[in-house]
Amino acid sequence: MAGIPGEPEAFAQHVAQLLREIKPECEVELTGPRELLVNGRRLDLENVYRMVSSEPDRGPEIVRHYLAQLFATEAESVSSMTLDYARTRVMPRIQPVTIFNHLDEQMVAHVPFVNDTVVVFVTDLPQMTVSITTEQMLKWQVGIDELEEMAIENLELYTPDLEIQFVESKEGGRAAIISEQDGYDAARLLLPNLYRRLAPQLGGDFFVATPARDMFVALSAKPTEFVERVSERVGQDYQRLPYPITSEFFYMTLDGAAGRVRGLAA
Repeated sequence: MAGIPGEPEAFAQHVAQLLREIKPECEVELTGPRELLVNGRRLDLENVYRMVSSEPDRGPEIVRHYLAQLFATEAESVSSMTLDYARTRVMPRIQPVTIFNHLDEQMVAHVPFVNDTVVVFVTDLPQMTVSITTEQMLKWQVGIDELEEMAIENLELYTPDLEIQFVESKEGGRAAIISEQDGYDAARLLLPNLYRRLAPQLGGDFFVATPARDMFVALSAKPTEFVERVSERVGQDYQRLPYPITSEFFYMTLDGAAGRVRGLAA
């Protein structure tokens, strides 16, 4: 990329520095390989990174235009966003609890989940996702249960014709893969009809791996060799992919997701 670093984290650092120059009043922090925290709100750089990758010669121009447009329109209206506007745009994301190493837990709208993760809520806008704060909830006069209900309903409607690819393993196991690549693949673990849809195909209770935000693999609980092989791959993906969540498996039953289940016995 001409004048722009090609490595994701270096790219994010470059954008952060550029943003500090354009809007010196903003507090900008690098929180992930393609993610910034701007005045306490999450800014996903995936879209602009892809735009620059496709037209590297125009890299600096694309980034400056992107930031100028972003903060001239949507970002300026976030604080005044009404519940009526946000209601159909509230979405869930599964995040590791380590996000609270750089965010104030009391200020972030979230619910605890298993495997050292939490479910946070964002407003999905065309150019970015904005984390919902507890202050925003108070302004909207909604509780966390209502916010969660909105998010799950919107997740179901986001891709009503969700495609699931089923594959057979050489060991005799079976896997189901969701790969919409829309930022919510891992979050689909939260879909209420997931168990009923997948259990008949996977032989009953099953595991789900979400090593990163854009990864979802459900797999049969047997045979052991198959589960161990997938577990090893999940560990590798957790280490290498952007937006890591957990290397542990979720164990899915009719009652919901249980945690602390690894592919290996150890």
